Amino acid sequence: MLNLVDWFYHAKPVMQMGTIVLGLLTFSTILVHSLQQMKPKSDFSELSKRIRSWWLMAGFFFLSLVVHPDATIVLFAVTSFLALKEYFTLIHTRIEDHRVLFWAFLSIPIQYWLVKIQWWALFIIFIPVYMFLFIPARLVMTGKTTGIIESMAKIQWGVMAFVFCVSHIAYLLNLPAISAVPGGGRALVLYLVFLTEINDVAQYTWGKLFGRTVIVPMVSPNKTLAGFLGGIATTVVLAILLRFLSGFDLTLAIASGFLIALSGFIGDVVVSAIKRDMGVKDSGMLIPGHGGMLDRIDSLTYSAPLFFHFVSYLLYPGLH
Repeated sequence: MLNLVDWFYHAKPVMQMGTIVLGLLTFSTILVHSLQQMKPKSDFSELSKRIRSWWLMAGFFFLSLVVHPDATIVLFAVTSFLALKEYFTLIHTRIEDHRVLFWAFLSIPIQYWLVKIQWWALFIIFIPVYMFLFIPARLVMTGKTTGIIESMAKIQWGVMAFVFCVSHIAYLLNLPAISAVPGGGRALVLYLVFLTEINDVAQYTWGKLFGRTVIVPMVSPNKTLAGFLGGIATTVVLAILLRFLSGFDLTLAIASGFLIALSGFIGDVVVSAIKRDMGVKDSGMLIPGHGGMLDRIDSLTYSAPLFFHFVSYLLYPGLH
């Protein structure tokens, strides 16, 4: 009985967050259905696809958290694989580079295995040190030097962004429940992912409603100052309201909301710049209404590692 009570105490924040997300998705579904009835001539098919996709993504996400932390680790490992695959599909690579891509993909199970066994010292250097050194060496072994610098940069950046950075979300799961964070790592993962995704939605919504001044017109014409500031304000407010997940006091909640919003925006525009360079709007069609995996996790490539170190240094200093 004591174990059951203890489990419920630690799982309570996650269950509360699940209820909030369920309520938001239910409200959105009813709202879109009502709009379709009120304005039958208007096309809400794209919005309907987005919401259906959110139901599926949220369902898989929460199911993995409930089943076992290992299930969530596998979920993010698959996410890294799909994102890296989309990235390599978008960029132009030499024939010789294809021999090296195998090793880039092999870094995924290794990196997430390090998450599983909680080998922090190797987790933090495996990709930025060992893979960073190995990839150029393997490219040299192909015997083709023309364009090798570009290939090094492309492959290394892809592995860093979509494997190393994203894997920080999974490593959050290893952070134990403490008095400040009763939900432990699962609650922190929810806090990060929810705020990052809400920031994307808020920036889009505020930009559509009040956007006039474009911030980066050559990269993303839809990114406006109003959307950027509105997204930050919305994310900060929600960061304060969701303190039961993070364990932050008011000051740290404001700081974390600002950090997630700003870093998420940067991640978004960086990946947008890559897609614009490749001449595509979406990275793929994997997720109906959302595009590809890169379109869904672009913000997390920046917010995940920065938030992880923000939390670990403040609440878990023993990790370092």
